Amino acid sequence: MARQTGPIKYKGTLGEVRHFKIKGLKGDFAGLKGGPSGEQVKTAPEFERTRENMNEFGGCAAAAKSVRVGLAQLMKQMSDPQLTGRLTAIMKKINLEDQTEARGYRAILVSTQGQHLNGLNFNKNISFDSVFYAPFSLTNTPTRDSADLTVAPFNPLNFINAPAGATHFRLINAISVISDYAYNSTSNIYEPVNAALNELSDVAYSGYLDLATPIATSTTITATLPGSPTMTADVSVLNSIGIEFYQQVGSDFYLFNSGNALKIQTIF
Repeated sequence: MARQTGPIKYKGTLGEVRHFKIKGLKGDFAGLKGGPSGEQVKTAPEFERTRENMNEFGGCAAAAKSVRVGLAQLMKQMSDPQLTGRLTAIMKKINLEDQTEARGYRAILVSTQGQHLNGLNFNKNISFDSVFYAPFSLTNTPTRDSADLTVAPFNPLNFINAPAGATHFRLINAISVISDYAYNSTSNIYEPVNAALNELSDVAYSGYLDLATPIATSTTITATLPGSPTMTADVSVLNSIGIEFYQQVGSDFYLFNSGNALKIQTIF
């Protein structure tokens, strides 16, 4: 793949060369037109492995989307442009762990391979651990429908790396459900094994906390899934923790576009 560096600007193709942009990357890129036809990829024996890979990739992309949908209200300020690709790659790692189904139809068993998602920072450029250092604990109920984030008293000036200009912050405790995914031979696509629970979520916040004032008491933030659902073995609950920064102007608080961080801390 070539990268365009000259001053000439145009869209579309020129001869056998097509030009395009890649989300999240600067500049223009170029590549040759051509390759096999769509019909060849769908039917030719030599593309059997390609069809298997495409099938599983579609399932991994669907599972990755469910993670993002479950935390949709946080994605705008917490994710980087490559998050979709990074999540899909993680789902592919999980997909490869399945040894029971044939290639092209392997399941995506987050319930048994959650370690691949654990510790994920939604913005690869901002690690939660590099922003927030105060001691905390996470506890979930035996029914797996609720979780508490508890932070001991601390001084934000010593335990938070805040962006310049921020005056306040909020801590976030988020739980979201991701179902295992399996290939459905009737619909010919990957689907959540438990669609009713998949993407169910709750995002809970602390109050607006002053960055310049020591917090004298413990802070507990409880996230609870709506509807008191009965959790099953084929779903996993992602417990994510995060921090958002604000600037207070009068009685209003304005969310910063940078410096915010979110991480999958544990899975239960």
